[in-house]
Amino acid sequence: MGVGTVWAHVEPAPGGVASISQELLAAARRFGERVEAVCAGGDPDAVSAAAGEHGAAALHHLERPSEALVGPLLATSLAEAVAGSEDPPSVILFATTYDGRDVAGRLSARLDAPVVTNVTELAVSDGALVGIEPIFGGTTNVHTRFTGAGPQIFLIRPKSFQAEPVGGPPAQRVELPAADCGAGGAARVIGSHAEQSTGPKLDEAAVVVSGGRGLGEAGKYEMIEQLAGLLGGAAGASRAIVDAGWVPYSQQVGQTGKVVKPDVYIACGISGATQHLVGMKNSRNIVAINKDAEAPIFGVADLGIVGDVHQVLPRLIEALQSRG
Repeated sequence: MGVGTVWAHVEPAPGGVASISQELLAAARRFGERVEAVCAGGDPDAVSAAAGEHGAAALHHLERPSEALVGPLLATSLAEAVAGSEDPPSVILFATTYDGRDVAGRLSARLDAPVVTNVTELAVSDGALVGIEPIFGGTTNVHTRFTGAGPQIFLIRPKSFQAEPVGGPPAQRVELPAADCGAGGAARVIGSHAEQSTGPKLDEAAVVVSGGRGLGEAGKYEMIEQLAGLLGGAAGASRAIVDAGWVPYSQQVGQTGKVVKPDVYIACGISGATQHLVGMKNSRNIVAINKDAEAPIFGVADLGIVGDVHQVLPRLIEALQSRG
């Protein structure tokens, strides 16, 4: 059963839209009778083609000056578009990203509509969409549905839905007029900096190798990076060693870091605190290396190695290197 028209906020990326946006469009297709995308900035032709390939019939595109913040600009324009539409969306989906949260929060205030956040699954009940959010470190799920009128706004956590292109034609582009943001539009972006990295992104990698406090010291994290490189994957980390300053926050896996869903996740010296498990427990195959046989990480592992990472990892690295 569909829930009417669903709008999905898509974020531009080189050659199209971000992977999380593709996931949102997959969710919108599953529950919406009609799917439309909304976007600020980017190459409109590339965004339109990518949105259509993932099932969007239309693209509401807003031209965004490079120095303008996405949040105030898009939220204001969206609010006016919803209020003036003859067929307003019943649901608007946003990703739990910096821009997604910013736009959703501002739109919520302008429409006087609540937002259901941290959603990992959606369902339909009595004709309305229900957001399912984990609480208490993922040990319990809360089911939340709207009872009032107006668009229902959901913030979806990355890797909650599988991106699935359907090969549709480019979405029909509808220009979204820029609205007056008032004082909210006064802020300007004066510079941006992209972190330099090699290999696949952490939240998109097919293989993730993560290290934890069991490594003993910051210098030992080099083994994690080396193993990840040999496997063509990305290096991750537990919150403990991020808080300790061993690695940057961008590599943190967990409830307050990145949620990953690779084909293979290798946890090295990670005990398996609930906060960390929330970020990786849905990986297809989990390998755990820990010298504590009672470590909680073994409870979710498909393959467990009870051993010291300082002995296991060098041998594993050596074996991979010998294979060329």
